[in-house]
Amino acid sequence: MLTAKEIQNAKPAPKLYRMFDARGLYLEVNPAGGRYWRYKYKFMGKERRLALGVFPDVSLADAREKRDQAKKLLATGVDPAERKKLAKITAMVNAATTFELVGREWYANQKEAWAEKHGANILRRLEMDVFPEIGSRPVKDITPLELLAMIRKIEKRGALELARRATQTCGQIFRYAIVTGRAEHDPSASLKGALKPMKKGHFAAFEVDELPKFLYALNLNQARLFPATINAVKFLMLTFVRTNELVGATWDEFNFEEAEWSIPAERMKMRRAHIVPLSKQAIAILEEQKKTHVYGNWVFPNQVSPRKHMSNCTILGAIKRLGYKGQMTGHGFRALAMSAIKEKLGYRHEVIDRQLAHAPRNRVDAAYDRAMFLNDRRIMMQEWADYLDKLAEKGKVIEVDFRKVG
Repeated sequence: MLTAKEIQNAKPAPKLYRMFDARGLYLEVNPAGGRYWRYKYKFMGKERRLALGVFPDVSLADAREKRDQAKKLLATGVDPAERKKLAKITAMVNAATTFELVGREWYANQKEAWAEKHGANILRRLEMDVFPEIGSRPVKDITPLELLAMIRKIEKRGALELARRATQTCGQIFRYAIVTGRAEHDPSASLKGALKPMKKGHFAAFEVDELPKFLYALNLNQARLFPATINAVKFLMLTFVRTNELVGATWDEFNFEEAEWSIPAERMKMRRAHIVPLSKQAIAILEEQKKTHVYGNWVFPNQVSPRKHMSNCTILGAIKRLGYKGQMTGHGFRALAMSAIKEKLGYRHEVIDRQLAHAPRNRVDAAYDRAMFLNDRRIMMQEWADYLDKLAEKGKVIEVDFRKVG
């Protein structure tokens, strides 16, 4: 039997030679000085050899243990060399089907159907919360318990909505893995009822009665907002588009002769082009922006970095500085316009709904979408702008009366 010292002192020779231990184990020394453990055995009457590793990474004791494990497999009728090949193939397959690799493949297949910002948000959440936890695991081996542990970490931050979305996204990735033959079950389906409940709510939005005071505060500008920020808030109120649609507006989207703003499909949440009829007041704001912001193609450029557009947070920050933190958001103006135009101006729900660019609720609504009520919407948008002007004047009166009382 070999000793550790003999192995350590083994020197290379012009030709490969072998140093035998016992029970089929030997050390193979090649002319370059490499020392490799081998196990010689017979399976089904044929002599075979099994590589056990390289010395000194695999010690004499380790090599003997590996030999004994191989002999146990032989005793059960299993060829240890074939078992090793199968294990290697399995490891390679698992490495090629980790959750992260499948997830990125799913993302690449889906992103063309998403708005660029939406796709970027999904990938960012995967890279921040999901891949670091389960990304290296074979997608077929992930259990509901593992997935829940990952979700619990998100919940501990108080991000319950993000936890819900992460679960949904993971579910889509698991189902993609199933249909592409790399998994057999979706562990996210087992988490139903396990996630922490989240109170459903709407974007903060004050009532119509609060509009006069808000408009007065906006025009008085004691919050010292930049003129472009004030214009952006007013334009948002006049058009009640989504905030990201507003800040991403470019001059080539506007037709001043037709008094229309055509937002391309790729910038819309529902991926359908949208027309916004412009009131005289909205046109006036655009003309003011064009005079004072001649740099680049953004209608509302970033005050600090004009090469970029205004941030979504600028609108929310302005509302907070005006004293309406928690009472109103940029998105809240959409809800406000919906209720005010129906109640105060008497327009049908369908007309306002088309102006909000909501998805059709059924096939009948979808058919109406073709007409888009464009003529009705032109009149409505001008009436809405005139109504806001009246409320702004009312706000001045309210403020004067308030000061007299004080």
